[in-house]
Amino acid sequence: MKLGDARTGKFPDQIAAFGRALRRAGVPVDSARIGSAIQATQLVGVERRDDLHAALGAVLVSRPQDIEVFDELFAAFFRNPELEKQLLSQMLPKAPSAKPPTRKARSQEALSVAGALAQQRKPGETELRLDAAMTASDLQRLRHADFAGLSASEFRLVEQLARDIPLPLPEVPGRRERFGGRGHRIHWGRALQQARRHDGELLMLPLRQRRPQTLPLLILVDVSGSMERYARLLLAFLHQATRGAPRAAFAFGTRLSDLRSAWRQSDADAMLMLCNQAIADFAGGTRLGDSLTQLRHDHARCLVGRRTVVLLITDGLDTGEPEVLDAELQWLRRHSRRVLWLNPLLRFDGYEPLARGASVLHRHAHGMLAVHNLERLEQLAHALSAVLTQR
Repeated sequence: MKLGDARTGKFPDQIAAFGRALRRAGVPVDSARIGSAIQATQLVGVERRDDLHAALGAVLVSRPQDIEVFDELFAAFFRNPELEKQLLSQMLPKAPSAKPPTRKARSQEALSVAGALAQQRKPGETELRLDAAMTASDLQRLRHADFAGLSASEFRLVEQLARDIPLPLPEVPGRRERFGGRGHRIHWGRALQQARRHDGELLMLPLRQRRPQTLPLLILVDVSGSMERYARLLLAFLHQATRGAPRAAFAFGTRLSDLRSAWRQSDADAMLMLCNQAIADFAGGTRLGDSLTQLRHDHARCLVGRRTVVLLITDGLDTGEPEVLDAELQWLRRHSRRVLWLNPLLRFDGYEPLARGASVLHRHAHGMLAVHNLERLEQLAHALSAVLTQR
């Protein structure tokens, strides 16, 4: 027996409202996808809830990181919580009230906005609201707010602010030389040119000095479930902050994903879209040792003459074998200038790397830096300079 028809009644409006809620939660949903969702509902029907869930997920979700948000919003939209509460109270009159389900900040914000829009305003009633967005107090709060605790709108704002943070990388003397006033070798070619202009007389001895150059970067980003918010924002930040510097970017979870072709894009949004297509193990586990083994076998040439600075962005919650991780980190340390661990768990006071993978990583890293809010990203340049110059 059919419970309803998707072509009539209020069900198309429910699908449209569900699509708008997904859009507010940061899921890329346009009108074409909403129309496809209504057509998919007509094909599968509404007899089975799991069939409806699979049909809507197939047309509305295109990124792995949005699956959990879709599941939470689907569970909130396509059920009747009031009827469930009444039935429970009749069956168990003395039972305590159940706690509301914990949802992600993106889902909670989308549901709160949807609930506010659902309330009908009385005729003739006017409402005056104070728009305090982008005030000094809000910006100051966002500078110290943890990325994992931001709502969808706040996260989009913080992501745009992070792209404008400069990251002046320290320069070191390169192998190539040029004419300069403070060299250590005589520039005989320029000396002969000057002597030719002055009848063979050498009025001064030009010197050769080494050209300054920016150290090459190797960026390794953890894309496991616990690093979802940090991975996206730090990818956008480092993509814009390291433009012009020699760099190579990889993502790792259960395996290694090459992001170098995506990082050739000048636009950060286009880069993130290509990264979504390249990463197949998003929100899975973390096996850093196996990923470093793949890096050593297939992409060892990214480490240029022990001059490369490795930025390892992870929380250290590795699920692989610590012996493999220890051996691969020893190889990485021998073939690079510095291995810097950017750890978002440093937001907790008194944090200690007690996990197996975190303890191994802490033993081999030259420094551990915090990257959990905008203030820490602004201080990252000074921290990098301090770690790179220490002996």
